[in-house]
Amino acid sequence: MSSDEFRSEMQLLFRQVFGDDAIELQDEMTAADIIGWDSLMHVNLVIAVERHFGIKFATAEISGLKRDGQNVGTFLELVAAKVGRR
Repeated sequence: MSSDEFRSEMQLLFRQVFGDDAIELQDEMTAADIIGWDSLMHVNLVIAVERHFGIKFATAEISGLKRDGQNVGTFLELVAAKVGRR
């Protein structure tokens, strides 16, 4: 899968989870930039990504993303690394 295909799939997942077809992912975006991205939606997003790509996140990875205020780019890098390790 190319990086463009991966980014397109991730954008589609974000749009589905948040119910917003206007979401255009940018690496510097954070939860504050997406309406409705709270703790529950964070979990929903993680579950959707795990199911879609057939991967699993460690608890520390999930809590670290939210706790450290990581951006979308960091999340995409984490997912890409996991997808590549399958």
